[in-house]
Amino acid sequence: MKNRAYTPAQASAVTELPLKAVHKLIEGHLIRPRRRRVGQETQRFLSAEQLIYLKLEAEGVRLLPMVERRKVAKAIETSPDVDFFVISDGQALVVQVKTAREGVTQNLLRLGKAEQMIVSDPEVMQGTPVYRGTRIPVELVASMLEQGTTVEEIVEGYPALDSEKVGMATLYMLAFPRRGRPARRPWAKHAPIKVSRHRSISRVK
Repeated sequence: MKNRAYTPAQASAVTELPLKAVHKLIEGHLIRPRRRRVGQETQRFLSAEQLIYLKLEAEGVRLLPMVERRKVAKAIETSPDVDFFVISDGQALVVQVKTAREGVTQNLLRLGKAEQMIVSDPEVMQGTPVYRGTRIPVELVASMLEQGTTVEEIVEGYPALDSEKVGMATLYMLAFPRRGRPARRPWAKHAPIKVSRHRSISRVK
């Protein structure tokens, strides 16, 4: 976890902070990502410590004045393993770091599992990410979940999947969104073979 760097999209998926908010924090220099040349582009990458701060933002730190948020961000960078720390500005404010760190760690483990379960091969579905050993597009499953299809209905329609694999779809698509022009999705109009019914598709304490 500590040695890996994460894209803003991956950070958003793991911390449950909207991607727009992540970019806003970067543009406002509240967090400062590392920049790395990838092909013809310069991309921004966040550290695990910065993910912990973003998780705190999602949990309520964003409601604090900017000066206090900067103190929290700096404290996380210098002491990422601390369980909590106190900000004193007239009144004491305790920021719980441990639960945020545990939440980030858990979601990073889920993301790692998703990356092992899902592959992209130019020879399979034109490179569309699919579940390993199948031709089932992850984007299709994520779309079905978004439209209201239950996990049980999806597993019934796609016996090669289980509830864990289905549950990874949304996380994966948030962490690895499609770039550029939307690709053709010939599978999008086809319903699962076995599905018989389908729904329309604080502050810190």
